[in-house]
Amino acid sequence: MSSISSGSASPRQPRRRAVSKRSLATSLSILNAAERLFAERGYEGASIRDIAKAAGAQVASVNFHHVSKETLFERVVERRASELSKLRLDALAELKQKQQPLTLEALLSAFLRPYLEKAGAGDPQWLAYARLVAMVSAEARWHKISERCFDPTAGVFIAEIAKLFPRVSGSAIAVSFIFSVASMLSLSTSSWRIEALAGGNQQAMDQLANQLIRFCEAGMRATLEA
Repeated sequence: MSSISSGSASPRQPRRRAVSKRSLATSLSILNAAERLFAERGYEGASIRDIAKAAGAQVASVNFHHVSKETLFERVVERRASELSKLRLDALAELKQKQQPLTLEALLSAFLRPYLEKAGAGDPQWLAYARLVAMVSAEARWHKISERCFDPTAGVFIAEIAKLFPRVSGSAIAVSFIFSVASMLSLSTSSWRIEALAGGNQQAMDQLANQLIRFCEAGMRATLEA
């Protein structure tokens, strides 16, 4: 007679329910609404209730999907930071395949242009995000988010720039790089000032981006070669 194992079967793990399309759509609406309101009103000025209303959702839905206001803010920043980082690193990889040796202008273009193209494409969500990035970069309370979301990719580009200026300190390169980033943020959120000061003569973002890259390249080179 065949024997039957007396060992007890391992308990089955409960299946996780797949996230529904409706749930994903609600979460996306909340992120988009939060992005706009945080950009317009700042972190303190945008309440969970206001965000829920703008998203067409219940307050409970905001808390369910994103736990807390601070967590929601972090997720809003992180969402597009990942996309932006990929665009920049892809541009750098393509540049390395096509151009050797690398130039300072080409490196700055690979870093600055993806952000400017997104911010200047007319998408109100990306324009809101551009304002949000400027806010995160300026306020001390968000330094940890900025470090986590933006510094790794910035570090890759700073390392490449350092190869062009081997005798210059890392500190000096970082300072020049941040000056360039500050100019990028200013252009993406204040291009209307250029139009006003130019007497209504509006330039396309790609033209402004070209000017900004040349400006940053010249300023960085003048500083690092001094």
